Amino acid sequence: MNHNGEGPMGNLEILHEMGLTPLWVLRGQAEEEGEAMDAVAPDESAAAAAAPVADMPRTQRPSLVLPPASAAAFSGAAPAARTPLPAGSLDAMGWDELQNAVATCQACALCQQRKQAVLGVGDRQQPDWMFIGEGPGADEDEQGEPFVGQAGKLLDAMLAAIDLQRGRGVYIGNAVKCRPPGNRTPEAAEMDTCRPYLQRQIELLQPKLIVLLGRAAVHSVLAQERPLASLRGRPHEYLLNGRPIPVVVTYHPAYLLRNLTDKARAWEDLCFARRLLADARRQAGG
Repeated sequence: MNHNGEGPMGNLEILHEMGLTPLWVLRGQAEEEGEAMDAVAPDESAAAAAAPVADMPRTQRPSLVLPPASAAAFSGAAPAARTPLPAGSLDAMGWDELQNAVATCQACALCQQRKQAVLGVGDRQQPDWMFIGEGPGADEDEQGEPFVGQAGKLLDAMLAAIDLQRGRGVYIGNAVKCRPPGNRTPEAAEMDTCRPYLQRQIELLQPKLIVLLGRAAVHSVLAQERPLASLRGRPHEYLLNGRPIPVVVTYHPAYLLRNLTDKARAWEDLCFARRLLADARRQAGG
């Protein structure tokens, strides 16, 4: 019910309550509900949409190791010996095995302060969309699901604005599966250690499109250290068994909460992603 008790709230009302209108509303939807769309950013130029796809080779998996939990990393003592996973064991994992491996992983120091590891959430049946963020925050560490705090509410609003919903053709994950202390950005070594899990998720999901939320996700998936602004607005790709998956780069919702003026740019990125997905469907004949 809406706040006047007059029935379910429409999409525009939901976004208005979150302070997101009119940036996160599709033009067609606004017209149906009689709303003006003066603040909606225009589509990307034809030149940007036609930019050549960067050839991003699939990152080689480092040896994943499972040491016993220890305070050595925080005390300055020598780290405990680590035993690599048997070669090929990750490639054979299904969802249950992968979930258990992530839940019990002690491959880096992030495991020592977590309450639980967070694999991901959403549609596992070859979803159209896969969103990848940085790592769990305090709320995610408590609940075991990515993007459940304020940034998660904003992500849900972003999805709703393009007629998406988590769990329906959408999967959401992170570059690392354990919460970094103080919600800091994951370090490169931590992302490198966790990358095999993310790669296995992508292999199992086979998404049609990947959206990278923030610089940590870009580092983990595309191995890029360039400023986010230089990576936005053009297509990238992730190679899965020789098949290119379109990749779009945009801002992390937590960043957008602190930088409201960049919401318009993130809207442009979502519109760009929709066009790339439509193009991929046409090329696949679907």
